[in-house]
Amino acid sequence: MAGTPRIALVTYDPRGEESKDRDLPVLAGALREAGAEAAVVHWDDPEVDWAGFDLALIRSTWDYSWRAEEFTAWAERCGQVTRLVNPVDVVRWNADKRYLGRLAEAGVPAVPTRYFAPGDPVELPADHEYVVKPTSGAGARYAARYPAGERDAALRQAERMHAEGFTVMVQPYLTGIETHGERALQFFGGRLLHASRKGAVLAPDTPYDADKIAHPDLRPWEPTAAELDVAERALAAVPGQPELLYARVDLVTGEDGEPCVMELELIEPNLFLWLHPDSVPLVVKAILAAAG
Repeated sequence: MAGTPRIALVTYDPRGEESKDRDLPVLAGALREAGAEAAVVHWDDPEVDWAGFDLALIRSTWDYSWRAEEFTAWAERCGQVTRLVNPVDVVRWNADKRYLGRLAEAGVPAVPTRYFAPGDPVELPADHEYVVKPTSGAGARYAARYPAGERDAALRQAERMHAEGFTVMVQPYLTGIETHGERALQFFGGRLLHASRKGAVLAPDTPYDADKIAHPDLRPWEPTAAELDVAERALAAVPGQPELLYARVDLVTGEDGEPCVMELELIEPNLFLWLHPDSVPLVVKAILAAAG
C-alpha cells in the first residue's frame, strides 16, 4: 500500500455521553504518531464512506448485541468495500453465543450451556446455582445469577428475553470464579499480547436488567500453561481457521478445577491498554501491518 494508511477505529455512538472506551484515544493517538490517519467513527453513522479507509478495525461497538442483525448487515457492507477486521464471517459466528456449544463439540473445555429459543419451554436447574443470560449480549447485560430451586424470577427474565427475540442461555454458576476470578487472555497479531484477571461480575440478588460493573477489580495476570493451552485450543476451533487480528479468551475455573472457556471475544473485546501500556506499540505495529 502506497501512501499514508487510513484506518477507521470503529466504535459505538455514546449519544452525547462520554465514551466508555478508555483505550480509544490512546490507540488513535499512537496510530497517528506512527504516521497513520486514524479516524474514530461510529459503525451506524450513515455518512461514513467506508471505502475511504484501508482498514476498518472494529474496536468498541458495544451496542451491537441489541442490534445484532443490523450490525451484521453493516459488517457485510463494510467488508465489501474495505478490509474489515475481524472479518464478517467471524463477526457472524461470534455474535451468537451458541458458539460455546460448538466449542464443546470440538473438544474445547467450555462452560456447560443449554439454549432455549423463543417458544421453547425453559428448563431450570433445581440442584445448583445457575446463570441466565441471552445468546446476544455484552457487559453482563440481561445476565443474572439465581440460587438452586429459584424459578419465578428466572422464568420472568426468560419470558422477557423471549419477547424481545433473544435465545436464553442457562449455565451452572461456577463457584470457582469467587476465588480464582475470570482470566482474560488477549491475543493480537497472532500472539499472546497480555492477560488480565477480574473478580466476579454477578452478585446474588442483582436484577438481570440492572447496570453491572463489567470488569471489577481488574489487574494484570500471568496465564498458566493450562490456561494458555485452552485459549489456543479455542482459537484453533474457530471455523475456517480465519486470520484473527485480535481475540480475547475469557476463562474460568470449571467444576473439575481446570480452566474452561466462559466467552470467546472476537468482535469488540476491550483491550485494557490502560492496564497494559507496554502493549500499545505491539498493537500499533500489528494494525499497521494489517492495513498494509
